[in-house]
Amino acid sequence: MKLRLSSIFAFILFLHLSIFAQRTNQAYWSYIDQYKGLAIEQMHKYHIPASITLAQGLLESGAGRSSLATKANNHFGIKVSGYWTGPYVLKNDDAPNEKFRKYKNARESYEDHSRFLQGKRYQGLFKLKITDYKGWARGLKAAGYATAPTYAESLIRIIEMYDLYKFDNGSYKHEKKTVVAPVNNTKTGFFDTHTIYSHNKNYFIIVEIGDNMATISKETGISLRKLYQYNDLPRDYAPTQGDLIYLKKKQKCASKQFKKNPIHIVEHNQSLFDISQLYGIRLKYLYKMNNFDPSHEIKPGDILRIR
Repeated sequence: MKLRLSSIFAFILFLHLSIFAQRTNQAYWSYIDQYKGLAIEQMHKYHIPASITLAQGLLESGAGRSSLATKANNHFGIKVSGYWTGPYVLKNDDAPNEKFRKYKNARESYEDHSRFLQGKRYQGLFKLKITDYKGWARGLKAAGYATAPTYAESLIRIIEMYDLYKFDNGSYKHEKKTVVAPVNNTKTGFFDTHTIYSHNKNYFIIVEIGDNMATISKETGISLRKLYQYNDLPRDYAPTQGDLIYLKKKQKCASKQFKKNPIHIVEHNQSLFDISQLYGIRLKYLYKMNNFDPSHEIKPGDILRIR
């Protein structure tokens, strides 16, 4: 019976794998690395938390991949209004063919976003501490920055998931391979192209083009069996660029930073596997916390416990 249940579980897990969400994670890390300097610059200049600026940029632009970001360098979804007399693009939003501001580059977008928040509608936010990202997120929603009912929660989730709040107090830094105990430092240059990230008392890498489970196993010194086990993966799984691969056994729940808000709101194209990787939780415990059986299917908007 145990063999039968584990086989069914592995099969269902395989069906639920969604590369989209894992690629989103890779895109988010890349976006943070690319634009953190601009966010910090705007924080010092306008006293807007860098965490809020980055989280809004990530959410509004889909980590720089939205049509507004790619065609108009608009990272914050700001529409034509008020003082704006510059160029614009048309896009269907709350109404057909709405006008959105167009910029020469991302720096102009970040600068205009800061100026936009100087408006009367958002003045109450500047009474908050620079480190109060939750207050800022909820204040932006209350002031009408976005119509999505979960906008504040989405910003807070992004900030906490990627430790963006550390930019507000200057403590943000990536953890490199030198702090990772289980990894063997080889001479092949693997760690020259792979950053090791720290998350939920664990470490993970992001799969690059040309990687496979065998090479990851060889370069890290972790057996194939353990890599598959640590990541809740079937043995025939082939990693794709953007996948997260954990290097130690995942935890039973999300990290303590989610203790006060221990939920996750399911996003489009997310599976339970994606969410387990996102928070570094063993998949069986994610099922257990939510009283799901292996055949359960989630949908956008569902609220899941992660602690």
